[in-house]
Amino acid sequence: MDFDAPFPSMQGPLLQRIVDDLADKGWSQQDAFLPDALIARLATECRARDAAGKLAAAAIGRGEGQAVREGIRGDRIQWIEPGQSEACDLYLGALDALRQLINRSLYLGLEDFEGHFALYPPGAFYQKHLDRFRDDDRRTLSAVFYLNADWREEQGGALRMYLPDEQTLDLAPIGGRLVLFLSGEFPHEVLPASHERLSLTGWFRRRGDSSF
Repeated sequence: MDFDAPFPSMQGPLLQRIVDDLADKGWSQQDAFLPDALIARLATECRARDAAGKLAAAAIGRGEGQAVREGIRGDRIQWIEPGQSEACDLYLGALDALRQLINRSLYLGLEDFEGHFALYPPGAFYQKHLDRFRDDDRRTLSAVFYLNADWREEQGGALRMYLPDEQTLDLAPIGGRLVLFLSGEFPHEVLPASHERLSLTGWFRRRGDSSF
């Protein structure tokens, strides 16, 4: 297959594993997805945005029902857009190449991507939830990319995924790890960590039935 990937690490075998995983089980975990230098730049940018007061307490819900409830979700976020920084543009470009491949292979009809920086202070968590809204079905594939250098599993902060047959899977937020899963099918939560926990979290969206 001919993959138009922006980084050498994103060449055929890794991308094919992602496609195969999504087809077989609906989720995929791939380490070393992007170069260490880019991961470091993204982590530095996340912390700089937070130090400048640009990351705000994340809310739950939508529309008039949206509210900050730290007893459910304790991260601080800021949405990313093309043109904000070179590092973010490189990241968005990598995800767009992945989007095109998934569409060619699995016909999911992914049209765009929305995402944000997420910083969890020590002790913060996000209770069990689904990523797809009840009144908006556009979110199709969730993507979490971790920015934590030298992370150790004993520091906590795992993404706990609830799999079929009442199984759970805990994935540590190791820098360079990309986790993808079907947004409407896998409940998940973020466990507390003893250290600051950084990620880029987002969703590939299809054209949905919602008017939003």
